[in-house]
Amino acid sequence: MHYDQETGSVFEALGSSEAGLSFEEAEKRLLEFGNNELEEEKQISVMKLFIIQFKSILILILIAAALVSAVLGELVDAVVIMFTVFLAGVLGFFQEYRAEKAIELLKSLTAPEALVIRDGHDQKILSRTLVPGDLILLQAGDRIPADARLVEAFNLRVDEAALTGESLPVLKNTGALPLETPEVDRTNMVYTGTAVTYGRGKALVTATGMSTAFGSLAKLLGTIERSRTPLQESLDRFGRWIGAATLVVVSFVAVLGILSGFPLFDMFLWGVALAVAAIPEALPAVVAVGLGLGVRRMVKRNALVRKLPSVETLGATNVICSDKTGTLTQNKMTVERVYVNGKKLKVTGSGYEPSGEFFGGGGSAPVSGDEPHLRRLLLAGALCNDADLVKNEGSWEIKGDPTEAALVVAAAKAGLRKGELEKKYPRVEEIPFSSESKRMTTLNSTPTSVSNSTSNSTSNSTSNSTEATSSSFDSSPGAGGPDGLVAYSKGAPEVILDSCTKTFFEGVERPLTPELRQEILDIVGDMGDQALRVIAVAYRGLEEEIPLEEVESEMVFVGLMGMRDPPREEAKAAIRTCASAGIKTVMITGDHKVTASAVARELGIFREGDLALTGTELDRIEDSEFEDMVEQVSVYARVYPTHKLRVVEAFKKKGYVVAMTGDGVNDAPALKAADMGIAMGITGTDVSKEAASMILTDDNFASIVSAVEEGRNIFKNIKNFITYGLTTHLGEVLIVLAAVLGWQILPLIAVQILWINLITDGLPPMALSVEPPDRGLMRQKPRNVEEGLITRREITAGVGIGVLIAIQALLVLIWALESGFSLEKLQTLIFTLLVLSEMFNAFNWRSDRYSVFALGLFTNKPLIYAIGITLILQLLVIYTPVLQTAFRTVPLSLAEWGVILPLASTTLISMELMKFLRSRRYK
Repeated sequence: MHYDQETGSVFEALGSSEAGLSFEEAEKRLLEFGNNELEEEKQISVMKLFIIQFKSILILILIAAALVSAVLGELVDAVVIMFTVFLAGVLGFFQEYRAEKAIELLKSLTAPEALVIRDGHDQKILSRTLVPGDLILLQAGDRIPADARLVEAFNLRVDEAALTGESLPVLKNTGALPLETPEVDRTNMVYTGTAVTYGRGKALVTATGMSTAFGSLAKLLGTIERSRTPLQESLDRFGRWIGAATLVVVSFVAVLGILSGFPLFDMFLWGVALAVAAIPEALPAVVAVGLGLGVRRMVKRNALVRKLPSVETLGATNVICSDKTGTLTQNKMTVERVYVNGKKLKVTGSGYEPSGEFFGGGGSAPVSGDEPHLRRLLLAGALCNDADLVKNEGSWEIKGDPTEAALVVAAAKAGLRKGELEKKYPRVEEIPFSSESKRMTTLNSTPTSVSNSTSNSTSNSTSNSTEATSSSFDSSPGAGGPDGLVAYSKGAPEVILDSCTKTFFEGVERPLTPELRQEILDIVGDMGDQALRVIAVAYRGLEEEIPLEEVESEMVFVGLMGMRDPPREEAKAAIRTCASAGIKTVMITGDHKVTASAVARELGIFREGDLALTGTELDRIEDSEFEDMVEQVSVYARVYPTHKLRVVEAFKKKGYVVAMTGDGVNDAPALKAADMGIAMGITGTDVSKEAASMILTDDNFASIVSAVEEGRNIFKNIKNFITYGLTTHLGEVLIVLAAVLGWQILPLIAVQILWINLITDGLPPMALSVEPPDRGLMRQKPRNVEEGLITRREITAGVGIGVLIAIQALLVLIWALESGFSLEKLQTLIFTLLVLSEMFNAFNWRSDRYSVFALGLFTNKPLIYAIGITLILQLLVIYTPVLQTAFRTVPLSLAEWGVILPLASTTLISMELMKFLRSRRYK
């Protein structure tokens, strides 16, 4: 990369010169290195992508069942099954079709044109034709077209947040760096896709296309396999289990029926019907509908899901790895503390809104913006500044460096507007900021009246005292000389202090003693411990003409301003909620370790006993050692994309379900590797959005909590629907088995079994999928993804209700036989009983914890409508002559309804009793 070489050596190594490459040489290199663009992955065909959606075991079983049903003449059931299969496949296809676009969007981020020097002339060329050795010109606003080594830099600052996560523009230089310098700290390099925010420079292209930092990210994205979601794995496991169980049970009962004397063809038809009934063919549709409706609810809560199965993943998430800047913080540098005239002041207000106040006395005593010492500090910070604050469509925005903008906003809070100040005190000269000087100085003219009065005041005071110099600046910017010039300087505290011989204290300029200097440095240290970025400000009245290089000496120290990117208040509450929900929050950022740790501590992420690591420290740790300690680390600072990816993978190896939030290109590999990638909708790059499974439309960490709750609720509803269906199928199989074994009677014919399956697994489960979250859902720990869709608890309850339904049917069977009812009457009674019992059972599975009466009997109106429609359909089957013939039913009397209806209600009564006893046990 040539970062460790001097510029002369870089020219030689790359075979270039100050005149750039010749066009002939550039053409040769283009053939050698190829176009400066990212390679596309081999695209999967649309047809293959569609077919992949039907590889699930459950889907294959459903397709087979539909084909058999069609062959046997059950066309209605076959059409319904195939429709649900097709719906699930189409939904999955459209989601996955967009999931592989990250590489294409990486290409769109590269600059379309580049300004280069070739044959000694400035030329604009297509960036895709750049080659190593090209000399490119950079200026503010340019997107850098290739990785390059700087050979000239004039106050050049580059926004590398999209690549490194660094929240502030990086000041660039041309000096050689040590060989061991981490890539994130190579300040003499610029990288593809980053942007120049300030200054200008020249750079020699060192890498193009897939050899650039962006290219490495593209390779990472292309090699990372997106893991299947817990829901997909659970559905497959459940499909295999239910398929095997269905085959065994149905085969056993069918063979038993044949041995008992039933006709072979009838038992085959009946066995197929029972097999179809035992398979929950509504499951894919209900899952799709539940996820789709959940997505609609999440959009209203500022979370947009790109991949439907990923919604459920949030419910199992137990680690969230979050970027800091803009996600946990406001991404707006704000002055929060001021040290002036020996006093510490607090500044209220946050962001770029120029409203706030100044308080002293521990934050209780208001300080006027007209206070001379404070006013001088703020005015100096605003004038020695290249940023500006503008109002655009009702909101305040900055132009320029965020750190400088914070000083402009602080001045505006005291009524000092940047535009007005520059008109009154125009800049006549400047010494720009550099990494070597760590300061910036401007020379501004002042009104003659002000400069004369201050000059006279200073002269009189000097003759009267050697200890202090009077300086009565009421609202003036500083001590002007005969030409009305004042030098203002801001920068690193230690640098500014080294150039000062006096301090402005209690209205006069006093000598800056070693004791006072140390006191100021202690204040700087205190601010640093509070994660504040500290800027010192000084001035000098130019009473006589001196060389520009001597201006930054014998200055007067004015004060300090401490600023930071404030945390989002709503993020604090969200992190507390995550903690109560058993979710660990981890900060992964490109910022410095001290700053990151302090912010994490304030947010509640970094607690006693937690560890913080930098990317450099992480590089020194072996994978096995890191996996052992990953659970103790809460903050990762100064990291690079490979570090983020390593953290995510370490958590996954420990069995965690990991969500990763991010907004930059640098986050894309980790977003894709995480179980749940969450991109920022406002500040996020297109690459991060395409690599993610979910996008936060408000860039707010708090919205993740809403999404987690929704994910948990969706999975809860899916589990409840499956358990509800399990009771239906189990009850059917048990009553058939008991009737065949005990009485050699088929209590249900094939078409009745299929009808029960269609109406009980149709509308009611759909309605259960929209059940709102239980109270206290976010006080529960994340579920263990290894436990699957159905746990021992659901199996116990489901089997219990299934057995109860079978007992109900058995009692009706015995009653019908003793009453001498016909076979058709017996089958109609059992047929209707099972439908009624399942409608009562639907109320049970609105929640597996809370009573339906505690939830509110009518709070899920879709379920009420679904049950009502189902009962109407059942009545039509019983009382409509045409349907009576098709389903072999007979009308039921009121007396018969009086028997089966109370009996069916015990399904609800028994479950309510179980919930009551369980709640009493845990009180």
